[in-house]
Amino acid sequence: MNGIPARVDAVWRIDGARVVATLAKMTGDVGLAEDLAQEALVEALRQWPRDGVPDNPGGWLTAVAKRRAIDQWRRRDRLDDRYRAIAATLEESTDADWEPIDDDVLRLVFTACHPVLSREAQVALTLRIVAGLSTEEIARMYFVPVATVQQRIVRAKKTIAAARIPFASPEPSEWKERLAGVLAVVYLVFTEGYAATTGSEWMRTDLANEALRLGRMVAALLPREPEAHGLVALMELQAARFAARTHPDGAPILLADQDRTRWDRSQIVRGRAALARADALGRGRGPYALQAAIAECHAIAPTVEDTDWDRIVVLYEALGRIAPSPVAELNRAAAVSMATGPASALRITDELAAQGALRGSHLLPSVRGELLARLGRTEEAVSELTTAAALVANDRQRQVLLDKAARLREG
Repeated sequence: MNGIPARVDAVWRIDGARVVATLAKMTGDVGLAEDLAQEALVEALRQWPRDGVPDNPGGWLTAVAKRRAIDQWRRRDRLDDRYRAIAATLEESTDADWEPIDDDVLRLVFTACHPVLSREAQVALTLRIVAGLSTEEIARMYFVPVATVQQRIVRAKKTIAAARIPFASPEPSEWKERLAGVLAVVYLVFTEGYAATTGSEWMRTDLANEALRLGRMVAALLPREPEAHGLVALMELQAARFAARTHPDGAPILLADQDRTRWDRSQIVRGRAALARADALGRGRGPYALQAAIAECHAIAPTVEDTDWDRIVVLYEALGRIAPSPVAELNRAAAVSMATGPASALRITDELAAQGALRGSHLLPSVRGELLARLGRTEEAVSELTTAAALVANDRQRQVLLDKAARLREG
């Protein structure tokens, strides 16, 4: 059967987190759960070309992984009463115990964000087992070597095993100490869905929608935490543009060219309401709420020209003070270019380049290319856009950059 590897990959991207979460619940070991899931994927690549893709591929992967777990316990002569009980209820769980977090995937996120792990390890592990991202994709998101990400994931699994951290809902009193990590990974999952780092598709809406679902659940669990509502607001407002972000063939449509009548107005209303809930708590805007306020400026503007760019610049300045990052500064430069012109924005990007910020990323040369083009410095612009195209790993995004460079060459 042709296309089986691609089908397996698609199934993993859609169902992988739930498969791992189910196995983690069964085994109590997150690292073992992912290993078993990966073994099931290998088995799928062997069997599906011969037997066909099952009607419920996610369930098939889970069942195969569960059988492998039982086989391992038998081989190790560790099939004690606990595992006998598990084996007897493989087909249908009858556990009626109350769980404060009644969602296996969200429970998996809270487990991976245990404070015994460093923030870097929390994020790397969760992106790997919840979002199903490869180490290469995670490395690109963080602008670090692949080996660094691999080490973080291996170390995180060993730490969880050594600390005997169970796959279980933390007590409500422990939620707050894990909140920052949980919000960070949920937003990174959404970001990968909004603009995929690799592959042939510009967006992965299934991934973004799953992140939004998780974010809403976190906000419901912690209704007094403004940043939980701020993150939901940000994701709602950005997701509202999904229908207008691609052509029928999947080619990207940039913000300036989007048909704003296709933006989801009901989702914009939900996003603004979430931002209002964050503000109503009266503790000031954090990084997610500030970004949501920026997204709100875009959402309510009838055109690019009518956007309140001055306000967006101020919001980015505030963001840079409380959560400084080269990406936020680059975004501020893009806003400055619209508010006061490309020359002042170019100076910001030059400073970032001088600092060595975002080295190895396509983001800085792509923005510099746009600014140089607007200033009439065509040859330099083409050079920057070509450099950016060579650095980007997403096929759709690369083509956008190459097309821009080609149009500039043609005059």
